[in-house]
Amino acid sequence: MVKIFHENDASLDAVKDKIIAVIGYGNQGEAQALCMKDSGLNVIVGSRPEPAADKAKEDGFEVYSIAEAAEKADVIHILLPDEVQGKVYEEQIKDKISEGNILCCSHGFSIVFKQIVPPENVDVIMVAPKSPGSEERKRFLEGFGVPGLIAIKQDSSGKAKEVALGMAKAMGFTRAGVMECTFEQETYSDLFGEQAVLCGGVTELVKAGFDTLVEAGYPEEIAYFECMNELKLIVDLFYEGGIQNMHSRVSNTAEWGSRTVGPKIVGQPVRDAMKEALKNVESGEFAKDWIEEFKNGIPNLKNLREEEKNSSIETVGAKIRAMFEKKEESK
Repeated sequence: MVKIFHENDASLDAVKDKIIAVIGYGNQGEAQALCMKDSGLNVIVGSRPEPAADKAKEDGFEVYSIAEAAEKADVIHILLPDEVQGKVYEEQIKDKISEGNILCCSHGFSIVFKQIVPPENVDVIMVAPKSPGSEERKRFLEGFGVPGLIAIKQDSSGKAKEVALGMAKAMGFTRAGVMECTFEQETYSDLFGEQAVLCGGVTELVKAGFDTLVEAGYPEEIAYFECMNELKLIVDLFYEGGIQNMHSRVSNTAEWGSRTVGPKIVGQPVRDAMKEALKNVESGEFAKDWIEEFKNGIPNLKNLREEEKNSSIETVGAKIRAMFEKKEESK
């Protein structure tokens, strides 16, 4: 059973006297840095000289180069894209880490797949929101928070968990609930979920349904509405109350079709493919392929993006979505 921590299980005392360097000021970096700053923590930002650095300055942060921020910090919180973390660590952070420092992240990819190999005399922790940065910030400003995860890879100081919980509290995660896991559990489940369900699985299911209707002679617009547009309505019902809630809110006809036909669509071959995808994640094969693709300049990813851009479901989708846009009245 996963252990869940709440407000009374965490204290800001563990981090109130530490300098926390948020490395990267993107979607997560901005949200997490602002939440910790609003909670009274001493947060600085490490960033390349780019628009993100200017945004961090506008938001009231002291902004340094990544190397300078890492050298000044007690907690080095790396929130860069997975594919660049290893190179940035080796070139700009590795030589700035001192004994007693804390290396932190919000996704275990680089640690688990050894793109980053920390020294043994530092704590290595994870503090991760289960939400996009925009939603995380929104919920914090509303006085609540999103659920989060913490994980401890190295506990050199004996106080790694206290620090992780303190950071989670500062970002509002303990208001909703923080689950403790391992780096491997977070990394493998996150990658698998993205590939098999949330991004890859859903995308291919939608495309397959769209193509099936169109190939059978149905108008593309009707196919788009049925297989893509209405998906949001169903996902909202999942989010609000789970599968039973969804089934209770659709028609009896839809429920009967869902329960009897759904298992035939996602049958044993799909489940076997999911198991294979999980094995590739756990073995490191997926990470190896992705890092190699990135080092080569993402040629295959670029081709896949271009194919999708020119697909029927995307072109007709643009027209459908335009129907819902609010038009300014011509003056």
